[in-house]
Amino acid sequence: MGQKKDLTGSEKSKIVRYLAEGCSSLKIAKLLKRDHRTIKRFIQNSQQGRKKRVEKPRRKISAHELRKVKRAAAKMPLATSLAIFQSCNITGVPKSTRCAILRDMAKVRKAERRPPLNKTHKLKRQDWAKKYLKTDFSKVLWTDEMRVSPDGPDGWARGWIGKGQRAPVRLRRQQGGGGVLVWAGIIKDELVGPFWVEDGVKLNSQSYCQFLEDTFFKQWYRKKSASFKKNMIFMQDNAPSHASKYSTAWLARKGIKEEKLMTWPPCSPDLNPIENLWSIIKCEIYKEGKQYTSLNSVWEAVVAAARNVDGEQIKTLTESMDGRLLSVLAKKGGYIGR
Repeated sequence: MGQKKDLTGSEKSKIVRYLAEGCSSLKIAKLLKRDHRTIKRFIQNSQQGRKKRVEKPRRKISAHELRKVKRAAAKMPLATSLAIFQSCNITGVPKSTRCAILRDMAKVRKAERRPPLNKTHKLKRQDWAKKYLKTDFSKVLWTDEMRVSPDGPDGWARGWIGKGQRAPVRLRRQQGGGGVLVWAGIIKDELVGPFWVEDGVKLNSQSYCQFLEDTFFKQWYRKKSASFKKNMIFMQDNAPSHASKYSTAWLARKGIKEEKLMTWPPCSPDLNPIENLWSIIKCEIYKEGKQYTSLNSVWEAVVAAARNVDGEQIKTLTESMDGRLLSVLAKKGGYIGR
């Protein structure tokens, strides 16, 4: 005789309803045309509730094994806990124990995204470092653009949630709800901007030059003294709208040419101190999973966060350039930590 099927979800719901109405288990069995023992077993299991989980003792790891795990974690960045322990020939350790051990010596991180460096890039980075090694970086204006969106940066927004609380809902719109392109500069201990590039997230040479005319030149550069303008060095990366012949000629007409326009090595965001400023601003405007309902609100948050960056923080960034150049030379053109 074949084994009968388990109770379905519908049957379980009916049993609960019949019990609430005061029906006996025998009557419920007749109504559902199921074996009385099946009904009684379900009722008994429901009343007993879940058994309390018994914590099993963790497998003890020796000091020698811990040293092996630490060395493996250093040699295998972004590897899983299982892969790290297997490389040390340590078996029989549950995932919870592996993670608890690794938390004391490592952190979970996402891989950093950087453009690839080939041999030519590394040589150009070294040449750039040698060229500007004796430069007074307090006279260099470091510039760049940053894109921000109302929905926040890509990736997961993670954090601790108290017991009994539900995780907050995060908004998700097509294309991230649009975005705001922000331009700014830093020199010595001063922040230039930020300015909103209202034409959108893509700039051509003509729109880039017109933007600089309407913001940087009219609102900041024009107010500076002749001696300041004579000594200032303008830095920009090699984006097509920046490095084009049109933009170079336009800046030359503004007096920014030759030694006053810094040459920039390819694939080198790690050498620009303003990238660290963008990190500070993004951490502030997106802290605690903050999101925004409009482009104006996210722009206001950027402006407020930029105002909170004091001169000492900016000075720390601009004064880090000597160390960055030495690091590039020490790493033979390779990427440096920022």
